[in-house]
Amino acid sequence: MSIKAFWSALLLVLPLGVQAALPIQHWQTREGAQVYFVESRELPMLDISVDFPAGSARDPSGKSGLAQLTHGLLDQGAGGLTDTAIAHRLADVGAVLAGNFDRDRAGVSLRTLSSAAEKTVALDILARVLQRPDFPQAVIGREKQRLIAAIREAEADPSSVAGKAFYRALYGTHPYAQDEAGEPAAIERLTRGDVQTFYRAHYSAPNAVISLMGDITRAEAEAIAARLAAGLSRSTVVPALPKPVPAAASDKRIAHPSTQSHVLVGAVGVARNDPDFFPLFVGNYVLGGGGFDSRLLKEVRDKRGYAYSAYSYFLPLGEAGPFELGLQTKHEQTDDALKVAQATLRQFIAEGPSEAELTQAKANLTGGFPLRIDSNKKILDYLSTIGFYKLPLDYLDTWVDKVNAVDVAAVKQAFARRIDPDRLVTVVVGGAGAR
Repeated sequence: MSIKAFWSALLLVLPLGVQAALPIQHWQTREGAQVYFVESRELPMLDISVDFPAGSARDPSGKSGLAQLTHGLLDQGAGGLTDTAIAHRLADVGAVLAGNFDRDRAGVSLRTLSSAAEKTVALDILARVLQRPDFPQAVIGREKQRLIAAIREAEADPSSVAGKAFYRALYGTHPYAQDEAGEPAAIERLTRGDVQTFYRAHYSAPNAVISLMGDITRAEAEAIAARLAAGLSRSTVVPALPKPVPAAASDKRIAHPSTQSHVLVGAVGVARNDPDFFPLFVGNYVLGGGGFDSRLLKEVRDKRGYAYSAYSYFLPLGEAGPFELGLQTKHEQTDDALKVAQATLRQFIAEGPSEAELTQAKANLTGGFPLRIDSNKKILDYLSTIGFYKLPLDYLDTWVDKVNAVDVAAVKQAFARRIDPDRLVTVVVGGAGAR
């Protein structure tokens, strides 16, 4: 039976709020790598991810883009194999190598058949990529130019311009203000030595979180994790990032030849392990995360027709990530749409959701929970998140109960603590710009 079918059947026989345990096993390798494992025999597949605190927030001063460049080079030549050879060997056994990169972390994931022959080849490639990247000089030059070209292209996209300006306004000198892609001038100056130094410092065993999901035993999982960790450097654990300082209120207008104005409003929100996470998560579903059920969409779109879409969300990171409210609208009605969005947010912070809104939100969230873990890949993503952010091993087992435990008072208190409507950062891209 597939995981999706299993959870669908489970919902028919269990009372609301009851969940089957997802048995997450956790241990540490001899080298200090953290390992998280779920055994699943339904499919002859194995999914692995290895994550490190090597996201863009770790870029050294004056070397913006180094983290992104280093991550992108891992599979572009490793262990004596060219990028083409790596791709061919993976294709021969039907395996897929992928990467993830954001402000906090950088990682590599592998999906392979669990049969011995295919798994052996795929694991060899993963080990080479993680442990012995070659960082060929010619490839570094090529990748630098590719990154710079992508950044230049993004400058024509108003949503990209707005996002960069929003993070700069929100975080100031904090590392989260750095754009994930980096800055062209800084990338141009990066050297092979820079890449090697960054790799050794961040892609080390004590910094590694190894997640495994699929058709292997605990003993096999231990052997794979040990093999992957043993070939990594022993550099010390990188220090925690500084805590962001809440930004002062600001309103930045950027001229852009876009057909609409792109509007972002927000504030510094919460970290991934913050106790306010669930009240904010559930409350935001009512405010702007619930699609057609959300207040923002009803006020901005349904009642006034200012925008096709209006949304809000919290993006929790290792330190406090952003709370973002966004919409797109015609240039001539930008200020009107912005006032409605701000008023809707201010009212929600003051009053919270109604009992009916909260009941509907919790029902929708808990009813959709099985879809969050209906595949090996989705469970692997949760494993890596639990491991990287040091969340409780029973995080998924208690998720529905924590959502159901949220009440109106908890939402009001959490929003009041985290979002000050008088200290919002506003960025508008489009139209005449600065005023």
